[in-house]
Amino acid sequence: MTLIDGKATAAAIKAQIAEEVKEIVTNGGKQPHLAAILVGHDGGSETYVKNKVLACEQCGFKSTLIRYESNVTEEELLACVDKLNRDEDVDGFIVQLPLPTHIDEQKVIMAIDYKKDVDGFHPINVGRMSIGLPCFISATPLGILTLLKHYAVQTSGKKCVVLGRSNIVGKPMAQLMMQKQYGDATVTVCHSHSAHLKEECREADIIIAAIGRPGFVTADMVKEGAVVVDVGTTRVADPSRKSGFRLSGDVDFEAVAPKCSYITPVPGGVGPMTICSLMKNTLSAGKKEFYQ
Repeated sequence: MTLIDGKATAAAIKAQIAEEVKEIVTNGGKQPHLAAILVGHDGGSETYVKNKVLACEQCGFKSTLIRYESNVTEEELLACVDKLNRDEDVDGFIVQLPLPTHIDEQKVIMAIDYKKDVDGFHPINVGRMSIGLPCFISATPLGILTLLKHYAVQTSGKKCVVLGRSNIVGKPMAQLMMQKQYGDATVTVCHSHSAHLKEECREADIIIAAIGRPGFVTADMVKEGAVVVDVGTTRVADPSRKSGFRLSGDVDFEAVAPKCSYITPVPGGVGPMTICSLMKNTLSAGKKEFYQ
């Protein structure tokens, strides 16, 4: 069993990005600039945004954090998005999800200029991704693809089961694993209402679990030699920890790991690669790789 180390892989990629940024700036080019909008004080979002700001420093990017209380109006938030769209110094920006229930998330995503949508959530980027055109790819699926490639995991012709059908992970992951230039795999998408979920998983060469239920994937669902990618990061109460919680993945790691050829841990697997992918997208935005 090989443990897929997302932390080390992300660190190596960020070091490469930092070198490239140094070269760009030395040659008189513009320093990439990533902005983030954070609404409220959700613990997970706070940590995630803090890590993004830190990653920007490591990559040599300029970063801006714009904070709002959870009672911000939709109108105020949309005005901020419009301002960032028009700010020529900002190459890319994200609106950290989830947003408070009184704000229409889709409306906010739609308002972002797709040329600055480094999260890859705008329908134009989603559409381009689905037909294989150059675009910003959603950070978590891009991170998973990067990990599989880095560890030389064979995906072409393999049976891949994606657990979960969210717009952020499940759907784009299935699309990418199916496409010839990325996964080139035979893909099945399963979810909470799938009738033969365990049977589907047992046949899979690759399982990508993004269902948001701690310990959902058990040993009896995984065949010998399978590759298991765990996207889950649920906070579970743990009185023994100083924080009072621990992060739990969607996979029962202790029971499943011995059966796998490759497996990602939680934390330290997919998480660091998600932030690393956002940095890759920001660099692409700064270089105007996809859109002029």
